[in-house]
Amino acid sequence: MVTVVFGARGNVGRQVAAGLADLGVPTRLTSRTPDATRVAADLEVPGTLPGALEGATQVFLYAKPAGVDAFVAAARAAGVRHVVLLSSAAVVQPGADTNPIARDHRAVEQALEESGLSWTFVRPGIFATNTRWWWTRPIVAGEAVRLPYPEALTAPVGERDMAAVAVAALTDRRHAGRAYTVYGPQALSLRAQVGHLGAALGREIPIETVTPEEGRADLAATMPAVAADAVMGAWRAGAEAAPETSTVVEEITGRPGQTFAEWAREHADDFRA
Repeated sequence: MVTVVFGARGNVGRQVAAGLADLGVPTRLTSRTPDATRVAADLEVPGTLPGALEGATQVFLYAKPAGVDAFVAAARAAGVRHVVLLSSAAVVQPGADTNPIARDHRAVEQALEESGLSWTFVRPGIFATNTRWWWTRPIVAGEAVRLPYPEALTAPVGERDMAAVAVAALTDRRHAGRAYTVYGPQALSLRAQVGHLGAALGREIPIETVTPEEGRADLAATMPAVAADAVMGAWRAGAEAAPETSTVVEEITGRPGQTFAEWAREHADDFRA
């Protein structure tokens, strides 16, 4: 009765592994770079999957369209019963049909829906941890954070909350066949988010308003172009209307979702030199 956690070094995967360990659930952690605590598994290298899945009954999976068919075949052969997929809220948002991120995640969802395996989808919105990509360099350097839409609202969700929903789905079959869209519990402007990081660090962080073209270039320097475009789209939308928030985390786990201020205090050291 082993639960396999793919991407156990990732921001969410390692939290899932920790949550399962706290409950005493036997786990097998995987990584593309194995070590003493993680076995080799690469969703794009089918030959690594049978060994990683041997004897497993359930799996925490991240979306990798190129490898999903091989995963489904290996999972069925191994006797896996249930898969919890870390998907994306992009699949249910306007424009999903033309959004590359939404298409990739939906392709994996559809493969699991058609696999005969039991499944649960966790669909988070903007990750709070993405702020480490966007803003760590200027904050560490003592420079201004450059924002094209400083008053744009988003509802960032912490990786701990995503993992908590996934752990619940891995340990309670009542979540089978459900898809949970998970946003943060509150909508905050980008300016307010930078302010919370400053409060966690004990200093004010200056903000410089830049053009959308400059903002997109800054993002593209820290993440793939498709992701930079998705973030810019979310920021533009948040400048025009308030985003959705959710109480899914509290409904499933019994505790309130983590606020961005709480996340910032927890991760303050990530923004220090």
